[in-house]
Amino acid sequence: MNINDSPDLSIVIPVYNEAENITNLYGELRKTLDDAKITFEIIFVDDGSGDNSFQIIRKLSETDPRVRYASFSRNFGHEAASTCGFRMVQGRAAVLMDADMQDPAELIPKMISKWQEGYEVVHARRLSREGESFIKKATSYAFYRIINLFSDIKLPVDVGDFRLVDRKVVDAFNRFNEHSRYVRGLFSWVGYSQTVIDYNRLPRKRGKTKYNWLRLILLSMDALFGFSLVPLRLCIIFGIVTIVFSFIVAAVIVIQRLFLDLAIPGYALLTTGMFLLGGIQLTFLGVIGEYIGKIYLEVQGRPLFIIRESSPDPQDVKGA
Repeated sequence: MNINDSPDLSIVIPVYNEAENITNLYGELRKTLDDAKITFEIIFVDDGSGDNSFQIIRKLSETDPRVRYASFSRNFGHEAASTCGFRMVQGRAAVLMDADMQDPAELIPKMISKWQEGYEVVHARRLSREGESFIKKATSYAFYRIINLFSDIKLPVDVGDFRLVDRKVVDAFNRFNEHSRYVRGLFSWVGYSQTVIDYNRLPRKRGKTKYNWLRLILLSMDALFGFSLVPLRLCIIFGIVTIVFSFIVAAVIVIQRLFLDLAIPGYALLTTGMFLLGGIQLTFLGVIGEYIGKIYLEVQGRPLFIIRESSPDPQDVKGA
């Protein structure tokens, strides 16, 4: 597509079992962007949904040429679906948002205003998160602070996937090929001129969240191990501290036994030390194993995703 024929904006929406929300989300986006006189395309990426999400998306595409889609052969995950959507982008800017309708469409014109001011990445920062438990809010709050403490890059705190990025940022993002990817971190890593706008995240009205605790933990690990070597360096530091502590304890025992003639029962200290060292070793092996596992995934060279079906597209979208 010639750049002069490109829409102003591409909306990238990963979808996984969101049949209840797709039509309403499409209606809100169309009304908001048409009222703002913004030329746009909507790119739905069906991440192997088990409901009729894909059928709804395909029908929308048949009635509105501004709707494009790709459907995966199975569930490859939100990060892979986001990546696929960005590889299909034709607009001069792109917005990534979820399909659960918790990210308000009316915020997009405000993002575009910031983009027109010269910002190349516009993050949407959540001031409140209605409908979520205290534990989820607390862990999310802690997550961003911990990641920024250990990571080599600084993530904007309390920011999810909802953001606008310039075309040049999309092109930079599409150069990344790693499998264990954390999309939010990658958009911070690329640099460029970035800003945030605040909003109150809406509660989910239909359907259920697809992110359980296990998925959130795994995503957190991808974020930490993908952007920092601090865990490996902590292993070295803890190892040195343990060695020094062991020498000090050994010296104290020798002094007490030889010079103070104190009877020191050895089994308690020995048992405690065995459990301590065993736990430390297993933790270190786990950390090292995470990095080795990520190397293994990269060496395999498998595609990040496989497209089963997509809308007619002049661009050749590949999985890797």
